[in-house]
Amino acid sequence: MTNRRHFISQSAAMASALAFPLVGGAQPKSVKVGVLHPVTGALAYSGQQCRLGAEMAIEDINKAGGIKSMGGAKIEAMLGDAQSQPQAGSAEVEKMNEAGVAAVLGAYASAICLATTQTAAKYNLPHVVDVGVADQIVERGLKNTFRFGPGYKKSTEVAMANLLVLNKAAGNPAKTVMIIHEESLFGTGTAQLLARELPGYGFEVKEVVKHANPTRDFNNIVLRMKSINPDIVIPANYYNEYALLVRTMQQQKVQPKAIFSVLGGAASSYKFVKEFPDAANGIIDCNHWFNPKDKRAQDLRKRVEAKGQFFSYEVFMTYASMWLLADAIERAKSADRAAITAALASSTFSDHFMPYGPTRFVNGQNEGAQPLMTQVVKNDIKVIVPREYREIDPVFPLKA
Repeated sequence: MTNRRHFISQSAAMASALAFPLVGGAQPKSVKVGVLHPVTGALAYSGQQCRLGAEMAIEDINKAGGIKSMGGAKIEAMLGDAQSQPQAGSAEVEKMNEAGVAAVLGAYASAICLATTQTAAKYNLPHVVDVGVADQIVERGLKNTFRFGPGYKKSTEVAMANLLVLNKAAGNPAKTVMIIHEESLFGTGTAQLLARELPGYGFEVKEVVKHANPTRDFNNIVLRMKSINPDIVIPANYYNEYALLVRTMQQQKVQPKAIFSVLGGAASSYKFVKEFPDAANGIIDCNHWFNPKDKRAQDLRKRVEAKGQFFSYEVFMTYASMWLLADAIERAKSADRAAITAALASSTFSDHFMPYGPTRFVNGQNEGAQPLMTQVVKNDIKVIVPREYREIDPVFPLKA
């Protein structure tokens, strides 16, 4: 009996001795965040780039002390693959909800974001949209949805206003336009907006051509372009199709006065510029872009390139969006979904390298977000508009 008593008291003493050091140096619980992108399927390249941006941001946030208001809690990513399909994206959100994530970040493509934000709304799960540009994403009154970047309405308005200015300054050489777009929500929505707005700016829309995703051959579309001979070609498509379209134009010696894109999938891509410098030369794009005068953006670019990757808009948009989410969790002081949603709704996040100023969400859209106009010059991408971010003067038209 004595032995048994002695054993019990010894066990209790050991247990308490072990417990105290653990409490003293207890690690704060991590905050689990769903990071959801199409890392397989037709949009895999862009999805992988987004994931890279998210993971680099989490690494930097955790290195900087994690969520300080929660005792330095680290952000822990639950990675999801939307497989380039809206329904797969929704299924991943279901899994993330089951796993108890505090919020979701993603999901790159507009059609996927439309599905994932809707599914997340069922669980009052805050969802930060990194890239998806279709305005329907933030126009459905979902209280859980917050888009950091500009949508296609804003991007189209900026692009059209600047096209008008560029054309006027050059003596109005461009009068006709041909629009070529991919078939999903992003391309179709952008093309419809452009076709509706361009005539009001004095441009005649000769033709609007839709293509499938993926498309492996643009010869017929470019032959059609040859016969129409538009002054300006406006592509609205994802990376692979954009690059192939412009290369096919080059092969068939089709040279419009300008290739002018709105949210062009390859136009503002260092990958495209490196792989196809001649095809990329001179292209103007209105797209997501960082503040070129902010040293933090240049430092991140160096780090991304040191990993053998390109500093594409997917990387820096998702990187900045993750910091926005971390800022909200910091102010929510908890992993509670309602608290994070409230913190996002009242966000004034401004510690970033995007050309936005402080964040202000109205119906889930960051009112301060704006695209920049860039042009490919001498195998590099430079900002041409607006003036406060300008690195070079625009060249328009490319061909007299």
